[in-house]
Amino acid sequence: MKLKQLEGYLGDVVAFKDPKVQLEQYPTTAHLASRILYTAESSYGDIDGKAVVDLGCGCGMLSVAAAIMGASSVIGIDIDADALETAQDNLEELETSDTVDLIQASLCVRAPDTGELSLNDDLVAKMRGKFDTAILNPPFGTKPGNKGIDVLFLQAACAMADSAVYSLHKSSTRDYLVKRARAWGFDCQVLAELKFDVPMMYKFHKKKSVDIDVDLLRLSRQTRAPST
Repeated sequence: MKLKQLEGYLGDVVAFKDPKVQLEQYPTTAHLASRILYTAESSYGDIDGKAVVDLGCGCGMLSVAAAIMGASSVIGIDIDADALETAQDNLEELETSDTVDLIQASLCVRAPDTGELSLNDDLVAKMRGKFDTAILNPPFGTKPGNKGIDVLFLQAACAMADSAVYSLHKSSTRDYLVKRARAWGFDCQVLAELKFDVPMMYKFHKKKSVDIDVDLLRLSRQTRAPST
């Protein structure tokens, strides 16, 4: 499938009907999603015939794209029931519901005393190494109480994916994420420097749209040299 053809299909994906600011729900555009999945497949063969997990799937943009690009199975995980309802509608509209299953779950848990976020270890343990590829556009962690959530999402993706992870992150976090990836046993490569368009969606937005510099990262599991 050609890139423009994929982007055309994804143009029919419906975005959040009632976005929730605390969840940092900003839609992944068809333009971005098509390039992420097209690159993952055409350059690395990480989608076609692979088991894929989409973390923080929202309305299903990346899940739909993975299914269209030939994934054998896709699991989309999100905490928000409203977003998942829209995602299910999108799956049925684009005839990808046979490939994609949706799960309502939280990747993170909040400490009752400090409010600090940490990984949902039970969920991660159940899905550890169950997928070939993980795809995600995580929250950036800019809202109060969300500090570090982007790193936790990426850590969960590395635990669940046996081969590769594709993720969008603010370019300003690049050096830190490269170091964390190495600590998790992954090499981290910046595939592209992109602009993430944030439209005027919430009351506090003053501009019609804002472009945020983001990196498309590919994390690949390090292979150990054979023992001699």
